[in-house]
Amino acid sequence: MHRVLADTYPDAGCELDFADPYQLLVATVLSAQTTDRRVNAVTPQLFAQYPDATALASADREQVEDLVRTTGFFRAKTNSLLRMSAAIVENFDGEIPPRLDDLVTLPGVGRKTANVVLGNAFDVPGLTVDTHFARLVRRFEWIDDTEAKDAVRTEHAVGALFPKSDWTMLSHRLIWHGRRRCHARKPACGACPLSKWCPAYGTGPTDPEVAAKLVTTQGRA
Repeated sequence: MHRVLADTYPDAGCELDFADPYQLLVATVLSAQTTDRRVNAVTPQLFAQYPDATALASADREQVEDLVRTTGFFRAKTNSLLRMSAAIVENFDGEIPPRLDDLVTLPGVGRKTANVVLGNAFDVPGLTVDTHFARLVRRFEWIDDTEAKDAVRTEHAVGALFPKSDWTMLSHRLIWHGRRRCHARKPACGACPLSKWCPAYGTGPTDPEVAAKLVTTQGRA
């Protein structure tokens, strides 16, 4: 199934725009409950004004709120960004740490965000258990119901099925598949390259023409 996903999505990768670990960390925090496209529309101006953690740590709260307002939950996100940046400056000399154990000590940063940064900014393999990833591995029955109830258990259970070197790209391919075909409410089962292996085949329309209309060329939220 993973090989087929690799063939289906040869360009799969992080859909957040970033130039360094700091930018990816900030963008990932902002991506909660919104689309990557919306974040990418906001971050150029944010990074121009606050190019590193030191600058962001001393930023004016209202200015940051105005810049990130359209991503939703802007007050909570601003609070996370300011506290996170302050912790980076205080504990890591203003540099983004390249270790999961350090990243998760930062305010607003959990394992999912940490693995995004590790895998895409530092080339450290990690599994990004977002809503798409979790939904697909349940539908594929790669994990059991007990493991599916907790993101960390999901991460460990799926990680045991694949070589560590595959983890980052596996995450991208599952997320791309979840955004483009295997939607939460109405998956495009009849246009799915994994249909013959998928235990959940039939959850969505199986007619190829009907299903093809559900396939998107760009990811959803």
